[in-house]
Amino acid sequence: MSGQPPSWTELPVPWRELLSFQYFQRTCPSGASYGYGRGGLREMRESEFRKLGGMIYLDHAGTTLFPHSLLKGFTDDLSENVYGNPHSQHISSKLTYDTIEHVRYRILQHFNTTAEDYTIIFTSGSTAALKLVAETFPWIPEGSMHPSSRFCYLTDSHTSVVGMRGVTAVMNVLSVPVNPKELLLSEKNKVVAKEQNCTTPHLFCYPAQSNFSGTKYPLSWIQEIKSGKLHPIKTPGKWFVLLDAASFVSTSPLDLTVHKPDFIAISFYKIFGFPTGLGALLVHNQIAPSMRKTYFGGGTAAAYLAGEDFFSPRQSVAERFEDGTISFLDIIALKHGFDTLERLTGGMKNIKCHTFALSHYTYTVLSTLKYANGAPIVRIYSDADFSSPDVQGPIINFNVLDENGDIIGYSQVDKLASLYNIHVRTGCFCNTGACQQHLGISNEDVKRNLQAGHVCGDDVDIIDGRPTGSVRISFGYMSTFEDAQTFLKFIIAIRLSESDIKFPSQTITGETMKESVVSPLQNDHTSNNNADKYSLKSIILDTGHWTNSSTVLKTPEANRAVVSESAIPVYRSGSKPITVTNIYLYPIKSCSAYEVSEWPVGNQGLLYDRSWMVVNQNGVCISQKQEPRLCLVHPLIDLEQKMMVIKAEGMDPISVPVEENTGKEIQISQSKVCAHRIQTYDCGQKIAEWFSELLGRQCRLIRQSSDFKRHANQKHEKGQATTGSLSLVNEAQYLLINTASILHLKEQITERLEDPLQTEELIQRFRANIVISATESFEEEEWTEISIGALHFKVVGPCNRCQIICIDPQTGQRNKEFLQTLSSTRGRKTNFGIYLMNQAPCSSLQNNLSVGSQVFPVLKEDTEIQSPLSNEEKHQDSFLGLSSGTCTI
Repeated sequence: MSGQPPSWTELPVPWRELLSFQYFQRTCPSGASYGYGRGGLREMRESEFRKLGGMIYLDHAGTTLFPHSLLKGFTDDLSENVYGNPHSQHISSKLTYDTIEHVRYRILQHFNTTAEDYTIIFTSGSTAALKLVAETFPWIPEGSMHPSSRFCYLTDSHTSVVGMRGVTAVMNVLSVPVNPKELLLSEKNKVVAKEQNCTTPHLFCYPAQSNFSGTKYPLSWIQEIKSGKLHPIKTPGKWFVLLDAASFVSTSPLDLTVHKPDFIAISFYKIFGFPTGLGALLVHNQIAPSMRKTYFGGGTAAAYLAGEDFFSPRQSVAERFEDGTISFLDIIALKHGFDTLERLTGGMKNIKCHTFALSHYTYTVLSTLKYANGAPIVRIYSDADFSSPDVQGPIINFNVLDENGDIIGYSQVDKLASLYNIHVRTGCFCNTGACQQHLGISNEDVKRNLQAGHVCGDDVDIIDGRPTGSVRISFGYMSTFEDAQTFLKFIIAIRLSESDIKFPSQTITGETMKESVVSPLQNDHTSNNNADKYSLKSIILDTGHWTNSSTVLKTPEANRAVVSESAIPVYRSGSKPITVTNIYLYPIKSCSAYEVSEWPVGNQGLLYDRSWMVVNQNGVCISQKQEPRLCLVHPLIDLEQKMMVIKAEGMDPISVPVEENTGKEIQISQSKVCAHRIQTYDCGQKIAEWFSELLGRQCRLIRQSSDFKRHANQKHEKGQATTGSLSLVNEAQYLLINTASILHLKEQITERLEDPLQTEELIQRFRANIVISATESFEEEEWTEISIGALHFKVVGPCNRCQIICIDPQTGQRNKEFLQTLSSTRGRKTNFGIYLMNQAPCSSLQNNLSVGSQVFPVLKEDTEIQSPLSNEEKHQDSFLGLSSGTCTI
């Protein structure tokens, strides 16, 4: 394969039929329709969403995308009008106030209601709206003179809903989770409740549409619960309903004349894509007078005293609850959002039909795809059959399976999708309840996974052979059939190319995560050859043989390496010695390598390795993921002249001193690398202009300050925290790869490429610091320590590769085949190479790493085995860690 999705003729005939537009049209169900009139969708994509280019954006449930004309209309508005603070009284302030009131009416009109029934309270988003309800609802706490209130919520709810129980707990109000299946069963058996005298207020919250699966829960529940026909729990009192509509209203109309919840929480970026950080709480005017508020901010007071406990709120419900100056310019942007959405689509009913047509088709094809043995390619998590847009939104949640039915981790699918420029969402989507329900994750599993190191939002997708999350795609009003088709071709492509691969049923165990160390694999030469087992207390000689440590050695210090007592040597009788074949450093992060035959080693790794990086105008690091042309920048360091010369084709060379400038004129700033704060200083305007001209965008070159030490917080095998100093690398001080592993991978890739692949080119793609000549492919993954001359390194885990390896270091061109082949060759993960850390701080720069030096690796047979060592033989605490999955670039 060429690394592109399979061409039409390469697909089997049945699958070509499934992916055709004709099949899409034939299977379009009642209640679904594609597009917005003849040519409307195509023209919209060309004029409004040109920025998408070849991108397949399928995360509209996260946020939809804003059209160009919305932004232009808004900026034109701001350019032509002066909007003052709405709390002032001058003309521009009055303009702002009146415009905001107009937007309030526009929102009510959008939901087919009026100011007589509902009030709009602007918030920072649906989360803030939900929190506001929790803080102001007229709860009756436990232990009062009256029956106490209850807060009930559907377990298939967003984190922001479940988090309301933190507020109610402080108020001494009991929270009760309700399973969707139980409530649906209760709905079938509902009876009219007898008249009750109890007026204790209770609150039930549920999502109109699950943000996990797209299931639409009946809006009829609203009236049934309020009238007492449906009971979330058997508790007398008066029930109120809070509808979490954030996911629902992004693609569906909500008619508040038909369904009248007491509270509705929404976020506007879900509907328009812009502005972000703005939402609203719609409050029914009948419940509004009962809402309690303790805090008051600017704009909420009709009058108050600073020296006496006196406060009188404003009469307007909105003004009573909108603390401080609201985000008035963003609110004005909403007017343009409604105007643009109506003009482009004709309204939410059309969006509902269009997005459902795409999701129904994608669901149908995904459900059809099978392996040759009849096993399904995906497992879809849904409570509906996608038969109607009234019960299912445009969200599909799934996991990809192998032929044995084992789940392929979501991070692996996400990584492969990025090669096709397909943007999906992975994890549990801030909805642990639904994730548990559909994936069969128990409460104990969640706690155990947390103890093992897994947290929400990371890429740890499989623990003890079980998934921790899934993949979600979602469609928006500008999504096209080609988006769905390309996604389906991607699924077929990655499974066709790997259909004959049998993956292991387990990738990582909770225990190995907890210890933050990858268990060594046992190759035949370590498990079956008893002759290779030696005393635990041993010393490596430069001959490659072993001797008991009781022997007095008379070899130079540089030619021996002391090995930890619990280590078992990697040794095969008659095997060829392992040597260093190449050494690379990367002075500028993400730029080209500088190959050397010998180089000094410092406390942060190779001297000057990733000491500089290129940042954009906001100070954010630019990597090859965003700018592949960085690989065409060639930095060279002259240690004698103490200069770094930077070259690029078509540009005059430019020099930067390697000695740090500590003058007062240098401005120290803060940046981040892999979410870690670093202290840097700017290298000046001249080099900034050089890079800006080369890349065609504003950027600057910055350097890590020597006054700031960035530490790699890893864990010792006994759980004791240890640290090591890092440069601007992502994970560890060094990255090591094995030539034998490169050659093994080269054989696999060559079969799929049209042009021959050079070994040197493949080595450069993996951006290692140290290349070695071990004889067995991937045997480096068994090592826990290595010694090279007088240098001792600790292995801190494998490097989990990303799409950087798909970039040709000579041209900057991308080819998906490299990561895809690595994925199919290595199973569920894309590990290649190992991370190393200095086992002991380097006291000086006299320690050099040299090509040709012999490499002495060791295995640990049992980390619990301990024997006394002399002070001269003891090593410093070792660094053990598990790669987070980001390549060192």
